[in-house]
Amino acid sequence: MIELKNDSLVFSFDQVHPQARLSLDLMRTLRIPDDDTTHLLPPGLGRFPLRHVDDFATSVPDQWVAHGGVMFPMYQSEAMWLSFDSDYLDRRDTSYPFAIKISSGKINAITGDTWTDHLTGDPQDYMVSPTQPWLDGFCVEKDVIRQFVAMPLGSGYTAEEQISGAAEHGGLQILVHPMKRAVFERRFPERDEQQVFYEMSSEMCFAEAEPMEIGLAPGGRMRQEIYEDPFDINDWDTAQASRCFVHIANSLVWRSITGDDPPTTPPTSREYTEAGFPWFDYYSDGETRLEGSRTLRKLKSVATLGQEKSDIPLPENDSIDVEHVVTIREGIGRDQVREGSF
Repeated sequence: MIELKNDSLVFSFDQVHPQARLSLDLMRTLRIPDDDTTHLLPPGLGRFPLRHVDDFATSVPDQWVAHGGVMFPMYQSEAMWLSFDSDYLDRRDTSYPFAIKISSGKINAITGDTWTDHLTGDPQDYMVSPTQPWLDGFCVEKDVIRQFVAMPLGSGYTAEEQISGAAEHGGLQILVHPMKRAVFERRFPERDEQQVFYEMSSEMCFAEAEPMEIGLAPGGRMRQEIYEDPFDINDWDTAQASRCFVHIANSLVWRSITGDDPPTTPPTSREYTEAGFPWFDYYSDGETRLEGSRTLRKLKSVATLGQEKSDIPLPENDSIDVEHVVTIREGIGRDQVREGSF
């Protein structure tokens, strides 16, 4: 079952395990410069507002109604990242694992292959939570993604159009499988209560002139590791699956669809950096990283394709010099407050 709760998509598999619940957030962020630099992680600027497509069936394209799912508004001046989170099980010292497949315009964001309803291990076309905490874009090389940025569907910039030659689907497609319960309980046996109590005592705290449909195009380069599945592909319960189609609306027509104002426009990367705010670097020791997709590596970024078209899709694309960098180690979220020594 999929539920929309507080702008989060919650995938629940109670028939597998009572704690098999994954929260997936679509997060706003800065559009990093589309230049020759491989940038660090930009900040999260809060969740995109999600709405049920069915609640606005008379205001959206018929294809959206047929696909169902949810929708959200996005400016061309911003970017998006996906955050994956599930409840931590103290007695088992882990969060419940999930295999997550992400596509845009039915183009897989990890491999560049067309959409399928099953998991593929070679090449791996999915990610594993909690090993993979987030995804910011198309995996074009080992440790490098190109940021998910918004461009009008039909403009020729989206990954879907560059690879398939068509502007048919747009949006995001999400497929989630939980780990089989028997495998989970075997791999993560319960610990005794005394050990759990001792470790909890020292935990950290967490404090219509405009086109309607938007697709995701490859933006600037960002350093990000996409991790290999640490389990066996047969550990995933492929008999249990939830799919969600996420439609992206141009923020400039969001009010005409829903009657609500879209979020405020985000700052540019230059404005954010010059204000002295931090960028982020994340690393994880011991995880094997995927090599990146040869298909996605051939994608032309929005800036590159704009030059070929003699177009100016990015009126603000200034390069930046980052001085304030915060390093995030494995297990610490972007917004998590770390409790240090006293």
